[in-house]
Amino acid sequence: MARLPRVAELVASSSGTGFFLCARKERRVGRGGPFLALLLQDVSGEVPAKVFQDVESASEQFEAGEFVAVQGHGNSFHERVELVLDKIRRVIPDDATRGFREEDCIPSSPRNVDEMWQELCNRLASVEHPQLRALLTKIVADNTDRLRMWPAARQVHHAYRSGLLEHLLKIMEISIYVAERYGARRDLLIAGALLHDIGKLRELNYEVAIDYSVQGNLVGHIVIGVGMLRDAIREIPEFPPDLAIELEHLILSHHGSREHGSPVLPMTIEALILAATDDLDATIHQARRHIADDDNEGAFTTYHRHLERVLYKPPQS
Repeated sequence: MARLPRVAELVASSSGTGFFLCARKERRVGRGGPFLALLLQDVSGEVPAKVFQDVESASEQFEAGEFVAVQGHGNSFHERVELVLDKIRRVIPDDATRGFREEDCIPSSPRNVDEMWQELCNRLASVEHPQLRALLTKIVADNTDRLRMWPAARQVHHAYRSGLLEHLLKIMEISIYVAERYGARRDLLIAGALLHDIGKLRELNYEVAIDYSVQGNLVGHIVIGVGMLRDAIREIPEFPPDLAIELEHLILSHHGSREHGSPVLPMTIEALILAATDDLDATIHQARRHIADDDNEGAFTTYHRHLERVLYKPPQS
């Protein structure tokens, strides 16, 4: 039987077999009875899928967060491509001989994680304030495994393995550049870049699929991050109280406005720079991904819900 194309290339006429990661699984009831509503993903994106046949038996064959082998066909539902599956089961060892590879199913940063980690270590080593350097080093040491692999978001930007590390390094790079030109405090901006989203290490659950934790849903990464910062500061002898407050302010204000989720507005030069660079990196990432994924004919993309605009697609040179 033919192989299904990658998610980004699926069309309503697609049919065949394939391997995906099951990111979400729900049992629902429709007019025709119970069915399984799934979210499948590969390295190129996500696609909704449904199972209408032998629902109870199929449900026992796999769980959310597992790699699955499927057989099915495409369908257009509400002007969006989905998969309707005839068969689905969890991946077994023999599937490796049939073309299954984990790395084909898990979206990851285009940057090498070891190179990014070395860049992070070099940035932290350049911090001149000894207690601040000790604090940042401790936070990184306490969260190494998650910092190396965690996504930056569930969907909006850098929503893939090591996306958070990629995102915070870009903010460090841009913030340092801006700090040098505006005479801002470089050490504080390195700290802000590392700390602003540190709460996402607990806001998001992540093994191979991304979802929100109970704490993430009930509290949110900004408040979680302030709590993590305070816990770490208690372990640093004689940490300056004024510096601690400024670090908290960087976390609390980094969304830039109350309507975007920050409980306070940026009120220091460094907080203004951090909020601006955070928004810039997230926006550029969303725009580039939307342009790359768009298959609309013509010079402009389809409407982007988060950016609230269409985007121009420059001619390929």
